[in-house]
Amino acid sequence: MAGATDPADADGVLPLPSPVALWRLLSCAVTTAILLLTWRVHLPRHNVGHEIPFADGTVGRVYRETVLDLGKATEPVTLIVGFRLRWVGSNRFAHRLFRIESLLNTPLFVGFPGFVSKLWIAHDGNNVYRGVYEWDREDLAHRYVRALWWPLALVSERASIRYHVVPGSRRDATLSHIRLRPGEQQWWHPLTTDPPPRVQGMG
Repeated sequence: MAGATDPADADGVLPLPSPVALWRLLSCAVTTAILLLTWRVHLPRHNVGHEIPFADGTVGRVYRETVLDLGKATEPVTLIVGFRLRWVGSNRFAHRLFRIESLLNTPLFVGFPGFVSKLWIAHDGNNVYRGVYEWDREDLAHRYVRALWWPLALVSERASIRYHVVPGSRRDATLSHIRLRPGEQQWWHPLTTDPPPRVQGMG
């Protein structure tokens, strides 16, 4: 796929064929509408403003949280997605506009099978945005990102779109318990925070 993240990169994305991705995104939007109408989607505020340090030396601030009220994941994984906006650089006004309008992107993920929660992380010192998700089932997390690549590619530097899955780990556990091995400096790896962000009502 021309312009896609190099799949040889361990955290690169191999996009789905565009017709398949479009169908899945449309299905997600329909499901999201149903979830919104039945009050299953929540935007808790207790983690907003929390700063999360990462192993590459950057720090991101939580500016929004989205939680789906469908119970705990039975096969939880943590999914971290990163990207850098195209043409924005360090323009504060442009970043602020993006954070505001990004709420409209909710239909691009809430209705995907396996979604549990998401922390929206503002751009760090390298202008990289992150989403830190809890997902149910590793295979479903991979499928989601392969579809997500297409809308992200419209606004992001394509080579900057990356993701990493931490299998068998709830989001809160990844943010509070996972430890670095010597020499590790991964962009996705959150360092332990005190107190760590928590999902209300979900353990």
